[in-house]
Amino acid sequence: MKPTFLGQNNPIVTTMIQSDSVESAINTIRNAVFEGTDAFAFQVEKFPKELRCDENYKTIFKYMGNRPIYVTNYRDQLNTGTDDDTLANELISLSKYGATLFDIMGDLFSPTALQLTYNQEAIDKQKELINKIHSFGGEVLISSHTSCFLPAKKVIEMALEQQKRGADVVKIVTKASNVEEEMENLRITTLLKKELDVPFLFLSVGEHCKMHRMIGPMLGCAMYLCAQSHDNLSTKSQPVLRAVKNVLANFDYIPDKTFEN
Repeated sequence: MKPTFLGQNNPIVTTMIQSDSVESAINTIRNAVFEGTDAFAFQVEKFPKELRCDENYKTIFKYMGNRPIYVTNYRDQLNTGTDDDTLANELISLSKYGATLFDIMGDLFSPTALQLTYNQEAIDKQKELINKIHSFGGEVLISSHTSCFLPAKKVIEMALEQQKRGADVVKIVTKASNVEEEMENLRITTLLKKELDVPFLFLSVGEHCKMHRMIGPMLGCAMYLCAQSHDNLSTKSQPVLRAVKNVLANFDYIPDKTFEN
């Protein structure tokens, strides 16, 4: 059966691969496999350009085994200054190595502050890219990293727009600077579950994001994004794989049915 991020009954525990060498990528993958990861995410923007070649990609992806693979190629990090057409072409080229889910930035071809463009020409190019990915059996995630807290109405509006463009998975990342914003982000997660027809990722960064990232999938998010362990390249707001596995094994979060005596 072909690996997929779609149609899953439980949140997929996904380990992020942010490496500066083939060896470190393989070491992270092997450790994550031993610790029970469900899937992987390879972030091209962190991988040195001189190492981006067929041989290295084949080697790295082979170690991921028959698991779903999510790939990103954002315009920051080592990709700073690279044009969006090049980023898009490099992203979809990963299909030949086994990539499953392709992350299209919501402002691809027309950068905006909240990373979701409404420029029609850019939207048309995004839809063309989405159709191309679907044509070879790939799955599409549209992402918007906003770098700020957003009210529920705006988050839902953005999520519905991503869904409208053909996303198989919706992804929005906001921010929580205090407990009130953190609690509101948890509430927004439950609203997205009601409003959307596709799986979604709603995450946050900031001082008060850890609870959202750990509990969000229990409230409707489609996957956990984890670090196998933290180093100088990892995203510190991401929970560690071992911690997520332990929480899932010991936290009874499924609502009980009400039984009459």
